[in-house]
Amino acid sequence: MVDSTLDQVGKNLSEAMRFLGEEQREPEAATERQHFSRSCIPGPLQGDGQDVATILRLVHNLIHEEEDEEDKPSQNRMQNVGEHGQMALLGHSLAAYISMMDKEQLRKLTTRIQSDTTLWLCRLFRYENGSTCFHEDDRDGLVKVCRLVINARYEEYATEGYVVLNTRQPVIYQGASCRSGLGQHLCSQLGLPLSSLCTVPCNTLFGSQHQMDVALLEKLIKEDINAGKLPLLLIANAGTPGAGHTDKLGRLKELCDQYNLWLHVEGVNLATLALGQVTSSIMAATRSDSMTLTPGPWLGLPAVTAVTLYRHEDPALSLAAGLTSSHPVEKLRALPLWLSLQYLGHNGIVQKIKHATTLSQQFLQKLQSLSCIKTLVEDESDSPVVLFKFNQEGSTASSGSFCAGEKEVCDAFNRWLGEELAELVPTSGIDVVELEDEGTCIRFSPLLTAAVLGTREEDVESIVAKMTELIFVMSSTMSLREDFREETHKRSPSLRYINELAWPGLGVVRYEMQANRMDEDRKKQEQEKINTELLKKLQDLDTDILFSTGPEFVTEQGCIFVGMVADDVDVSDLVDTIAALGRDIEESGKLLQNMTEVVRKGILEAELQLQKANEEKLMEEGMLRQLPVVGSVLNWFSPIQSSIKGRTFSLAAGSLDSTEVTYSTKAQADRPSLQDTPISSSKKLPGQKLFRRAGASTDSTETSSTQAEATFQEENLTGIGSSINPPISPPTPETPHHTSGDLVSEKNLKSPSEIDDSEDSDDMHPEGQEAEGSTR
Repeated sequence: MVDSTLDQVGKNLSEAMRFLGEEQREPEAATERQHFSRSCIPGPLQGDGQDVATILRLVHNLIHEEEDEEDKPSQNRMQNVGEHGQMALLGHSLAAYISMMDKEQLRKLTTRIQSDTTLWLCRLFRYENGSTCFHEDDRDGLVKVCRLVINARYEEYATEGYVVLNTRQPVIYQGASCRSGLGQHLCSQLGLPLSSLCTVPCNTLFGSQHQMDVALLEKLIKEDINAGKLPLLLIANAGTPGAGHTDKLGRLKELCDQYNLWLHVEGVNLATLALGQVTSSIMAATRSDSMTLTPGPWLGLPAVTAVTLYRHEDPALSLAAGLTSSHPVEKLRALPLWLSLQYLGHNGIVQKIKHATTLSQQFLQKLQSLSCIKTLVEDESDSPVVLFKFNQEGSTASSGSFCAGEKEVCDAFNRWLGEELAELVPTSGIDVVELEDEGTCIRFSPLLTAAVLGTREEDVESIVAKMTELIFVMSSTMSLREDFREETHKRSPSLRYINELAWPGLGVVRYEMQANRMDEDRKKQEQEKINTELLKKLQDLDTDILFSTGPEFVTEQGCIFVGMVADDVDVSDLVDTIAALGRDIEESGKLLQNMTEVVRKGILEAELQLQKANEEKLMEEGMLRQLPVVGSVLNWFSPIQSSIKGRTFSLAAGSLDSTEVTYSTKAQADRPSLQDTPISSSKKLPGQKLFRRAGASTDSTETSSTQAEATFQEENLTGIGSSINPPISPPTPETPHHTSGDLVSEKNLKSPSEIDDSEDSDDMHPEGQEAEGSTR
């Protein structure tokens, strides 16, 4: 007979997973999601209860809230949970339901669940006569093992407590390649001083530089024994967190047996114990006193506990250490794993681990064909973790340009490569690790990610293809960094090269103002505005080079960060363009700063000249012609011929000129036309990007539309404020209104650099409007 409650639990879980996993919602649901997003601030509990569908909809909206705010899919989206993962989630629901059963019935059920799981794990991972401890934090198993060893080595510890530790201080040994903070966590949980933790260095001369130095470990043990201390426990690695290397477990076990130490092993390589063929270095882990397994990431099981397998004959000490529990409810932690292991079966478990190791071997073989990639693999024939980095010495680019700070530059480039690969192929599980000796490296560990992300062989092919493209650009950029620095120094003091070693790109540059009389604070503000405007103009150019403000935390502010480039980039042309655009922006800003004074003086001069012209006209025509009625009669009987004497005011030159030439020739005097600021000194072919050398043939060359020339907008006096970006300079005040005899013409704005570089234009624009001084 099937329990109706169990059946309902399964149906509710399936319905909840289906609802939360939906990515496409109806427009009504999207509207509700926006409503929930605006109501994300915690509030009081509602008086009336809500149904399950409403609560699930709230959870769904909160999960996808970030995607709605950014209007794009989130890269941190929840992974797709398969059927085997749903079994693990079902286990959590069933554990809550089973915990309400009768105590005797609960005890029998939990004992069976834990016994089955223990038997399956010990046989699967070749650990005979072992016991299990299930724990949420993968460090808790080691903490409880340490308590077990303390209780076993200090017979009076159960009655006297920490006082007995003063007689002989316990010592816990760990390798330098262990995960960060593990030893400190042990001392904190056990109440031991940090002096009880001994970190053993790795090999320096022979063997892997990520393996524990066995000879040095034995020397340290002897020194501690002679000092009256008690060697207690050794933590070894079967796959270090960074490089994935395995300690010499066979020799370490012999050393532990010799000096009566407890050997504990952990690491991702322990998963390979389930395979048919296991290397001798990993097989030695089965002889350890305890080891911690993390089947959740290995098999793609969500919310599954970690498991510590151990061997000890005294159940009372195990109970005192917390490795076992007398409460049946705590034994239900094994229920999700118990269900998942049955669903996958022995063959399914082995297949998942075999698939991950096959991906590693496939990827390693692909990397060996790339000469500019350095692999840091412990055993190339059978290594589940692939560690590699970009190596400039092996690339076709010239080397030797960066003696000082070369390591920082390589670390920055490798960090960029790892982040780009993780973004381009998100199902690959590529991540970046920092190693003390090798610096920044890139890691591919499918045992930790393949089952969760669903990594396939096609993804490995995609990684290699993307990496080939990125490496070509990286090699070109690194070979041109020195040229960029030299070209920038040639244009000093207009341009300043910023030595930002952590920037993965061509380099960092900043335009420097040539203002000596300006105070430092004002100069810094104006210089930041100029570089901000310069960055906008560079980003608008028709080029595939990325210009940005750089990372969030940089040592220098107000700089322009130039990204990766191809090998056919003309660095000299690029630097010339940056300097020319910066100079034009600076000169335009100076012109606007002096605009108010120029306009004021010009208006006063125009008023004086027009007033003088009116007086001369009055002396020429006489007083009678100025009277309203008499003047009209005299003009009718005896008309006079008077020349029109207007004035034009040039804002660029700040001068006041006569309009006699304009009216006599019916055209404005010839002046140089405003032409666009030259962006590139070299001629650009159709479809060729800016800063590319003509005739260069590279794989990265793209075909695009012809270059859109950047122009400075021409504005009249009343529209000057709209032609210049507001942050560059303060707005220009409007010209005051005048009488009919005080009209001043307006002229289009242009900078001095534009006048010098411009050519004659066929179309002429009038400089201003005529102001006639006579009155009727």
